Amino acid sequence: MTVFEPQNPDYDAEVRRRFAQQPYNLALGARVEKVSPGRVEMVMPARADLVQHNGYFHGGAIAGLADIAGGFAGWSLVAADQGMLTVEYKLNIVAPGLGAQLRAVGEVISRGRSIIVTRIDVFGHDGERDVLCTTALQTLKVMRLPPELLAGAA
Repeated sequence: MTVFEPQNPDYDAEVRRRFAQQPYNLALGARVEKVSPGRVEMVMPARADLVQHNGYFHGGAIAGLADIAGGFAGWSLVAADQGMLTVEYKLNIVAPGLGAQLRAVGEVISRGRSIIVTRIDVFGHDGERDVLCTTALQTLKVMRLPPELLAGAA
């Protein structure tokens, strides 16, 4: 794994703060578990509105969690006045999303000045072990945050 240097010394607090500002993240019930430079782990508990008729997590909920985990892995590396915008991602669901919660691990695999590429693995649990249910690649555009978002940063 490549070691990345964050541009913001308060990257952990910034990731958690920015995550909590986005209603979609909270609506999914996702939460940030661990943050390190270029890597974020998140969990999302199962709920009736996130699962299909067969009890597995819905693909849309899995995709949403993957997008969020990758985006915040990228956000952990940028300056305090920057943020992320997903421009593309490819998702492969390789097994049903099962269990009481999903765990997503987003990792930066390439960091450019304006483009970041992440890999995201999402795991369910079969009662005995973690099971990879999804793997994804994501491209993020590094963006300057608008002044109204920076004003709320303090």
